[in-house]
Amino acid sequence: MAKWTAKHEAPEPLEGPIVATVTGGTITWFALFLVQLPFYGWFAERDLLWWVWCCAAGGVLGLIGVWYVRGRDAALKRHAAAAPAARDEESGAGPAPRTG
Repeated sequence: MAKWTAKHEAPEPLEGPIVATVTGGTITWFALFLVQLPFYGWFAERDLLWWVWCCAAGGVLGLIGVWYVRGRDAALKRHAAAAPAARDEESGAGPAPRTG
């Protein structure tokens, strides 16, 4: 079997409001968990408790995701702020002279 090779380059990843998206998903998982709690007995009778605990796990994993994407977002902002300073140092143009 021949090795597969791509016929075109992969597109750039889409950037968007990642922190808001993950936070919204986490809130949704926790809301679904809370909505199902009053029906815990109904789920238990039908051996469907995994639905309740799946929503709880989604909320907990979402909290980890929020922590992760907030750190990623902060790192991207730090990198973007440091990039112009690094370019100035490479070109030999130091900080602008002070007048006054």
